[in-house]
Amino acid sequence: MKRFLLALSSGILLVLAWPTYGFPFLLFIAFVPLLWLEYDVRLSSSKYNYLKILGFSYLTFFIWNLFTTSWLWYADPFGASFAIGVNSLLMAILMVLYHGIAKKASAVKSTVFLVTLWLSFEKLHLSWEFAWPWLNLGNAFSDYTSWIQWYEYTGTFGGSLWVWIFNIFSYNILIKYLSTNKTPKLKATLASALAIICLPGLASLAITLTHELSDKTAEVVILQPNIDPYSEKYNTSNLDMVDLLITLSEVHVTDSTHYIIAPETVFAESVRLNQFENSLFKSKLKKYIRPYPNINILTGVSFIDFFSDPNRVRSETNRYNENLWYDDYNSAVFINNRDKTQRYDKSKLVVGVENFPYQDVLKPLIGDAMIDLGGTVAMKTTQDYRGVFKNSTTDIKVGPIICYESVFGEFVTGYVRNEANFLSIITNDAWWNNTQGHKQHLSYAKLRAIETRRSIARSANTGISAIIDPLGRITNQLGYGIQGAISGKVELRSDETFYVLAGDYLARVSMYIALFVFLITHFRIARKP
Repeated sequence: MKRFLLALSSGILLVLAWPTYGFPFLLFIAFVPLLWLEYDVRLSSSKYNYLKILGFSYLTFFIWNLFTTSWLWYADPFGASFAIGVNSLLMAILMVLYHGIAKKASAVKSTVFLVTLWLSFEKLHLSWEFAWPWLNLGNAFSDYTSWIQWYEYTGTFGGSLWVWIFNIFSYNILIKYLSTNKTPKLKATLASALAIICLPGLASLAITLTHELSDKTAEVVILQPNIDPYSEKYNTSNLDMVDLLITLSEVHVTDSTHYIIAPETVFAESVRLNQFENSLFKSKLKKYIRPYPNINILTGVSFIDFFSDPNRVRSETNRYNENLWYDDYNSAVFINNRDKTQRYDKSKLVVGVENFPYQDVLKPLIGDAMIDLGGTVAMKTTQDYRGVFKNSTTDIKVGPIICYESVFGEFVTGYVRNEANFLSIITNDAWWNNTQGHKQHLSYAKLRAIETRRSIARSANTGISAIIDPLGRITNQLGYGIQGAISGKVELRSDETFYVLAGDYLARVSMYIALFVFLITHFRIARKP
């Protein structure tokens, strides 16, 4: 019963710490009960200890995954079950690996292994085909941006490391007390605890106070059409959508407006790639902005490209019939009356909908089952660089981030390295209804603003659309389920943060350390007596 309660306690603490309803500082003690459980099992001489660690850890992480990402069920029950169940298992396996090292190595080596292993796991979730970084620990502070301005140096991995340092500190105090039955020196303990928690906060305050605003700005109008993707979106013609977007924007557009931004795949009636330039809806958009020479339209479009040349077939290509294939694109386009149309194709894809991970292995097992998180059901074709849209008249560059891409910190830095002066996020979060899903997605966007020091203009189909400044503060927003538009100014910057230059270096170093500790623990040569 004791171990069950410990596993349960860690799970509940992790849930209560998560945005957007939780208090993230609970994370600083959330793993302590689970670590105590592992220590208790390690000291016992009973059988099947590895299975016990796996079972109790799975309970902890299943509770966390279930209650923080249960909104996945609104999109697809199978996908939600798969994501929650498998991610919980992977996290539990980390604790099993730690248990194996802790039985053989010193306390210092084993805790170093645990922390670096966890950071390596978070990096894996940003990189492999089953990418699911939603619960990376550093994300938890997204609603407390005043504490994490130093993310411009570390990215979210700095937050994950911060969480684990305090958990290990608290766990060591507990174990020392259990082993010696002596209370640690109160003053020294409190001083150390305050230092671990407050020093990063003070650093964040110093960064905020010394932050310099840019004197260059651009005026944006952000549209929120509020189209139900289950009943309306794919039954609305592109021409009808143009009429709606014009109606929403014309109240806010002025001669000083630089950008009109509309959501991901707002033009959902798939357009033949080779017919777009001459399409009626594009001509109608250009006609609307003709009286406004400064305006650029950034919007999402679904493209499809049929071909019969087998030499063009690639891993992301879909087969239409025996002699015909097609590439399917979830794209952002950039339209004005001066430049050639620019296009960017979404490249971080939603697992199971826009890409099918490890097809050779999984398709024979689960068939065509999909995790419906993004609203599409064909393999999407990507590009291997982060394209930015440039206005030839003003030389302003914007990075077009599409939906799920905004959860990937190092990925987003690619737009800034390609000289984006501000970032846009176009998304469709309506698949998850009015749940924590769209709220967390918005909250995570603040992390990208801090890491890159770029303003963000976020257009979401059903909300929440927002303008976020380089300190991660929302300066204007339009609530969920409202049809309308907002306008405001975004800062334009050309500087690059340390994180933009270095990326996820903490995770990369952690991978080497974890591997080193594992190898020296399992393969070291025993000393002669």
